[in-house]
Amino acid sequence: MSYLIVQLGHNATRLRDILPTDTSDAEVLQVAHARSCILLTCNRDDFLTLATTQPHRGIVIVIRRRTRAAERAALFQLLERAGESGIRDNINFS
Repeated sequence: MSYLIVQLGHNATRLRDILPTDTSDAEVLQVAHARSCILLTCNRDDFLTLATTQPHRGIVIVIRRRTRAAERAALFQLLERAGESGIRDNINFS
């Protein structure tokens, strides 16, 4: 997914490049907020719950599809439809 984000002209930071793999979801959301990043995740349940108690700059929850190409297409459609202003500070599904 980060490849698509970069190809569309956005910055992307992969969590595995900046945080240990055992970092809690709460800390992930905290780091994303501190860096003013929109979080892109497939972990719907945990991050929906955390979003009710922690500040965030936006969360995009990717719904698993049959192929990665279908997931990328849905994300692309969301970005085209909502734009960054529609995604920032909101919870969106792609």
